[in-house]
This record gives sequence, structure tokens and C-alpha cells, in this order.
Amino acid sequence: MTNARQPAVFAGHGSPMYAIEPNRYTAAWANLGKSLKRPDAILVVSAHWVTRGVWVTAMPEPKTIHDFGGFPQALFDIEYPAPGSPVLAERVKELLNVPVVMEENEWGIDHGAWSILKYLYPDADVPVVQLSLDGSMSAREHYELAKQLQPLRDENILILASGNVVHNLRTIHWQEGAQPYPWANAFNDFFISEMRANHHEALIDWELFGDAAHLSVPTPEHYWPALYILALQSEGEQAKVLVDGIEMGSISMLTFSIE
Repeated sequence: MTNARQPAVFAGHGSPMYAIEPNRYTAAWANLGKSLKRPDAILVVSAHWVTRGVWVTAMPEPKTIHDFGGFPQALFDIEYPAPGSPVLAERVKELLNVPVVMEENEWGIDHGAWSILKYLYPDADVPVVQLSLDGSMSAREHYELAKQLQPLRDENILILASGNVVHNLRTIHWQEGAQPYPWANAFNDFFISEMRANHHEALIDWELFGDAAHLSVPTPEHYWPALYILALQSEGEQAKVLVDGIEMGSISMLTFSIE
């Protein structure tokens, strides 16, 4: 491994359609990829891999997973043939103080990962490993687990978490240009304000924000990945908003880095 501290990045991935319909968010991801020092590998924490226990992909050639339905065939035709990294998977297992299942068959690179990665590294030539979200853990337990991944940043590993700070599919307006719900704006603004103030406790205990929080995070799997990146912040580092916006009324596209 080369000695180059990597930032940690959270990307609001939004609709799978962004993978074939570039916009200002995908442009921000592409620009980020051009600005980063090339990592030796990428560890992805995706909202779309929730498991019982902690799992990590350990296959040398992960498959591209199309974990959605009802979208155009062009989306299902996308392949992201990045290699895996059994070595990184083993390193993750070594760092974490919980049992880790090495997954070699059933998973791969899901759309929460490849919809971002295809813009960050369009040549799919950087090895990718995915770390699952243990669905039985609390927000605080996810945050504390993520802290244990900190050494990877000094081993030239890019840690990328993918989800959405606001993610309410039940209230989506599908028409273009839909106005954000006031509660979606309120919670997104709260998150950014507390993040910039380094008030991680308020974001771990996000439910205390009230009704806007519960409407914005009806289920936590899209929120938890953001906590993984906050947990990787070291003293003297700041959170940097790379792009932001509320799409379809109730999906936050906030993307930020810790560096």
C-alpha cells in the first residue's frame, strides 16, 4: 500500500436512473473522481446491502447486481466489472471487533455502489469491496463500528458510503422539478448544520429532531451510511459539502467528504 491518506466520502445516490441520465449530481461525482489521488482499492458501505451480522465481499471478480425493478432495460444492461480485493476484505475483518462473514458467492457490487462508481472511476479499474450494514445494530453501534475502519484511510483505501440523508419513497413526487417538502428541507439543513459544527452526537440521535426526522428517515438503512463517514473524521478534519439538493420532494442528494 502507498502512504497517502484518503478522504472518506458519503454520496446521496438518488434514483438508479442517474446512472444513465447524467445531471449536476453525477457531474459532482465525476469531478470528485478526477480530483482524488488514485486509491489502491475502494471500500463501499451501501444502503442496499443490509444483512444479519456483518458481511464483506471477498470474491476476486464481484458481479454487478441490478437490485431494482420497473426501470428501463438500459439500466439492467449496465455492467461495472471492477475487480474485487480478497486482501482488503481480510484487512476489514482484521480491523473490526465483531465477527465478519466473508461473502464469496451471493453478493457483488450493488446499484448503491456502481451508480456512483461509474462516475468516480468509469474505467472500473479500481478494486471494490462492499461492507454490509448489520440490520440489528443501532445508529450508535454503526458509528462505533465505522471508527475501527480509520486505519484504511492511511493505507490508500477510499471509503465510500452510499445512501440518502432524506429518503422517503412513500412521499415521492415523480414529476420533474417537484418542490421539496418543508420537513425534507428542515432535516437536510439540520444534518448539514450539525455536521459542519462537528456535532456528531446530534446526528447519531437523529430521532430527537422530531417529526421532520421521522418523515425523512422512515427506515434507517439509507441514513446509516452517512454515520460511517462522520465516524471517520479525525481531529482537524472538516466536512465538505460537494453537492446538495432535494429531488422528487423527499430524496436528499447531499454528497460530502471528510478530509
